[in-house]
Amino acid sequence: MLCPSSNPGSACRLLVTLLYGLESYMDATEDSRFLQDLLMGNTLHVLIKLHDRLQRFAAQRPAPFQDSAEGLAQEVTEELRTLEATPESVELLHVLSKPHFQDLLSVHDAVALKDYAPKLPPLQPLPATEDEDVEDSVRIIRLVKSKEPLGATIKKELSGGIVVARIMRGGAADRSGLIHEGDKLSEVNGVPVENKRPEEIVPILAKSEGAVTFKVIPGTNKELEAEDTKIFVRTFFDYNPKEDPAIPCKDAGLEFRRGDVLQIVSQEDDTWWQARRHGDANLRAGLIPSRQLQERRVALQRPEALFHAARVPKSSADEEEEDTDYGAISGIHIAGLRRSFRLSRKDHKPNEIQTRWRKSESVGARNIPSYQEVAPYNRKQGDPYRLVLLVGPAGVGVSELKRKLLLSDPEHFSVPVPYTSREHRRLEREGVEYYFVSRRNFERDILNCKFLEYGEHEGNYYGTSVDSVRRVLAESKVCLLDVEPHVIKTLYTAEFKPYVVFVKPPAIEQLRLSRRRAKVLSSHREPTPLRMFSDADFEDMINTAQAMENKYGCLFEKIIINDDLALAFTEIRAELARLEKETNWIPKTWAQT
Repeated sequence: MLCPSSNPGSACRLLVTLLYGLESYMDATEDSRFLQDLLMGNTLHVLIKLHDRLQRFAAQRPAPFQDSAEGLAQEVTEELRTLEATPESVELLHVLSKPHFQDLLSVHDAVALKDYAPKLPPLQPLPATEDEDVEDSVRIIRLVKSKEPLGATIKKELSGGIVVARIMRGGAADRSGLIHEGDKLSEVNGVPVENKRPEEIVPILAKSEGAVTFKVIPGTNKELEAEDTKIFVRTFFDYNPKEDPAIPCKDAGLEFRRGDVLQIVSQEDDTWWQARRHGDANLRAGLIPSRQLQERRVALQRPEALFHAARVPKSSADEEEEDTDYGAISGIHIAGLRRSFRLSRKDHKPNEIQTRWRKSESVGARNIPSYQEVAPYNRKQGDPYRLVLLVGPAGVGVSELKRKLLLSDPEHFSVPVPYTSREHRRLEREGVEYYFVSRRNFERDILNCKFLEYGEHEGNYYGTSVDSVRRVLAESKVCLLDVEPHVIKTLYTAEFKPYVVFVKPPAIEQLRLSRRRAKVLSSHREPTPLRMFSDADFEDMINTAQAMENKYGCLFEKIIINDDLALAFTEIRAELARLEKETNWIPKTWAQT
């Protein structure tokens, strides 16, 4: 097979030279005729031309639109199999399953990743003589060097020897099957490495062209199992290995963003796991901090927000109309087309039962996780939709986004009907405006923890119950719920499978611009019920959002910055549509129930 060359056209010239050089050795034997037919054959010439064109393509450094067409086709195939069969979906499945189409996508991804160098058969180590001990023999290993890293890290022992610390799954070293963890490096390209520092060996590898030769003494460590694990995790923090001073090799690290789904392929090292990003066409694993390491780091930082994250009361949202029932109810949100129960921070006085709930869950909130084990989820026809929870500081526009979603498709989206202990008024319908119950029954339900949130105003109770949420889901509608963050954990169960959207404010400069005509609810001590937003309100909104994210960020699956209400609505509407049609990830414990 031809080795890759940086000089386009060199393969053709090499073939011509080979033909001229062999001309004097050709005779009438069968082997000579076979070799001549092979070298003069049209297939070989086409492959050589294709090779040269690929080299010119690589020299142009084009940027592919995407490099995971094959993985995308697999996801589409899985999605189509979960949907109701139609002539169009059946035809598309038939096209995607054709070998020629799959090969075309595979070639596309290989070219996009510039992974079209010839795959040479792995070179076997030199056989040991009969009188040599296999474990103590010296092996000579030669690996063809390509553009990808070798996929191994090294470390220096106390004795001064350089040993292979870990083999990255899916990398060149792993695929070769010749280098294993614990192997001791004696020479690299003929240069002795005994007593050298690991950073002194990197330039030796960099100067290598074409191939790298290692002289190794086999270690006693067991080889890694070739089979990948099926552990998937969602990340709760951003990670850049280039900025991590503790990582053994920055080039071996895997960069990811908060919310990415990773497949963990090795947890043998308690400090550094090996993982690959789900859906990534590159199968080479990278190093990421283990759960123990990352959570120990967070604990040592001891950020103030993690250990003193008290509940930050909400101020008014930006609704213009107000119902008399909703004026000053402590700590309650009732979803609907009217305004939610939101107070000025000056008026808020949490009741005793709500305070006990927050104290009991605050200990768990301090333990901020780094990863969450997840499983793929596709909603089956007839199953309830996932509950959608909208969370955000007062004034950020949560209620407006919920209102726009309801108005955009009232047959698809709905909200739970609130409960109240006040008297039934004329024209009000049971189960439409409210569910009317007696004060005694309301207080009994409070003690039985049937309310997600509740409050009291002018001697009457108002609240949102878990049963009212279940009623909406039973109607095969998407239930929208605007809640305080501490309520999320009550609903964070396999029954509701909540999808939590955190609505975040933009920078204060943009808040001044976008809220210049908006009004906020005044406290009871101020002369007017509504007033214009102030810089203090904006700062309180930003600080509250940061406190919410610090304490409950591990529960947020989607973060939307409400810089512009119309754009934020378009983003959340598209996200909810995607959630219903595509595969999404839920905690693994939900999938097991």
